[in-house]
Amino acid sequence: MSNYSSQYQGLENYDPQDSKFLTPFQRKALLKNLQSNLQPEYLRRIEIMLLADMGKSQTQICEIVGCSQEMARYWIGIAEAGLAHKWNERPIGRPKIVNAQYMDRLKELVSHSPRDYGYAFTYWTAQWLSKHLANELGISISDRHVNRLLKQMGLSTKPKSSNQQKIEETKDNSITIGDLQTHSEPTFPWSFNLMQTNQ
Repeated sequence: MSNYSSQYQGLENYDPQDSKFLTPFQRKALLKNLQSNLQPEYLRRIEIMLLADMGKSQTQICEIVGCSQEMARYWIGIAEAGLAHKWNERPIGRPKIVNAQYMDRLKELVSHSPRDYGYAFTYWTAQWLSKHLANELGISISDRHVNRLLKQMGLSTKPKSSNQQKIEETKDNSITIGDLQTHSEPTFPWSFNLMQTNQ
């Protein structure tokens, strides 16, 4: 938890009549929650939305509240979209990180067909692996991160081509050049008619 201790700078002159996009209900709820004993991260979200509603710029809000541009942009967007009442629905902090259980399950899923788990498709994609594991383990990561994890384990969602399988089978059988038969004279099933031209 961060050390957030704003005295709600800039909100002392808050005039509900000059509201840019919050409804009277949203404004009242946010102001009421601002006075309650909330975690600092929640207070910061509320203050960002109220300052944006007053017409403060993103840069001004960052200076007043002491937050990143990304955080200000996100919560300004939430307020502008009319979703200010959902200020407490997004969890605080970083998402859960991948653990050994996640890695083991990912490896297990990739080694089986998605059809074994009730899906209609034949091959996994990183996106579907991510969705499946988010539902199963509650850890949500991007499909790009899933691909990185698979690469670290030497795995892939891409099916092996028949040529690649033949190459691997050949490697297993250990064929060497000495095992190949050679012909002393090449045989061609066609003939060449050479014509001499004088110019």
